[in-house]
Parts: sequence; C-alpha cells; structure tokens
Amino acid sequence: MNNTFANREVCDLIFEDYATKKPFLNMDYANVSTTEITGETVFAYGGKGHPKRVAFSGERGGTLTIETQIQSFKLYQLLTGGDMSKTAKFMAREVLTVTDGAVTLSAAPADGATVNVFASDDDCGEAIASTVADKTVTITGATDGDQVIVYYVKDITDKVQKISIKGSSFPKAFTVYGDTIMKTENDELLPYKFIAYKAAPQSNMSISMSNSGDPATITITCDLMVNDDNEMLDLILEEE
Repeated sequence: MNNTFANREVCDLIFEDYATKKPFLNMDYANVSTTEITGETVFAYGGKGHPKRVAFSGERGGTLTIETQIQSFKLYQLLTGGDMSKTAKFMAREVLTVTDGAVTLSAAPADGATVNVFASDDDCGEAIASTVADKTVTITGATDGDQVIVYYVKDITDKVQKISIKGSSFPKAFTVYGDTIMKTENDELLPYKFIAYKAAPQSNMSISMSNSGDPATITITCDLMVNDDNEMLDLILEEE
C-alpha cells in the first residue's frame, strides 16, 4: 500500500459483450487510454454569509476515453452498432475505347444499376445513349477508336467487409478489461489493471482522411455505468 508509482504506458484492452459475456474485440494497439471518475457535489447552506454547511455527493459516473491511430472494421462496429456483411455495391468509373460500336466493362453492372456513358472530353456532362447486355455497352453513334467514360454501380463480393449504419443502429454495452504497467520509485515494474464493468460507447465517431500530417486518430469515449451488483470500476495493482 505504500508503493508510489508513475505511468508512461497505454493499456491493452479487451472488450467483452456485456449481455452475452463473449469477448468482442482485443485492442492492443491504442495510444492513449484515460479513465475519468465523475460525480456531483451539492451543499446545504446556512447562516450569515450563506456558507456551505453540509456536502452531499451523488451522480457517480465516469468515462473511459481511448485514442488510436490503428483502426479496424471491428472497432467501427463497436462504435456504431452497425451490421457487418461481406457484400457491397460501389460506383465504378472506367475509361474505355470503342470497338465495333461498343465497349466491354470490367464487371457486369449490379441488378437495376444505371449505366452512364460520356464522351472523354465531356466527363459527367451530357450522357450518350447506350444499351447494356451483361458487360457489353453498345453506344449510339460511336466511332471505333473513340474514348468514352463509363459510370456504373457494381457488386463487390471478393474479401469485402461492410458495416451498415442505420438510424436505429446504436452501440452495445461492454465490460472492458485493461492492463498496463506502473513504475515505482524503487524502479520496479508492477502490473496494473482495471475493470470497467459496464461501459457504453458514445455514438460520436469521426473518420478523417488526409494526405499530410500525422496519421488520423480515432477517439472512443465510453460512459461508465454500474452493473446489477452496483459495480462500476475496479483498479488493481499487483505488488511483487
């Protein structure tokens, strides 16, 4: 109990689904993990000068804030509560040369997708009339050797991860286990752990893309609540 220590290391984190007790995400790549305990104090006042006489504490809570530059779709799912799937649709843009009045796409358009054809010098301008059969686009009035730009939506099915975020998608609650090390003034390294019994990730998420500066950082903020046993947070130091 008399150990004095300091920290300069992040926690490795394990997120366990609060409802099912099944491990959901192993996060050993965070850069910052900060635990904040909050509460509210109100006072009874009395006497001349309106001094504080009695303190009442309540509104016990807190946050677990994590910063990471390493990202994964599993992390996105934790933050959004979105549904994962292995198929997707996306817009393709191809610059093709006309042969025998037609061009051949690299993939067949998705069911119901519209195919738009433009002259190479009129990108996204006036669409040229065309008909589509599988991957072949026959272009009205096209001359062999002409270059055209074709836009169409295609299916992506090869090694795809997709998260669908709906208006009804919200994050689950998790039990979070964290571990790191503390260094004492006696130059000992002591294992330090915490358990956040019921942590609810906030729905806010910012995904930034930039071609300069430091790699993008994602911040995860979880609100700390109590479980059925009124447990909120354990802090554990293993003394050797």
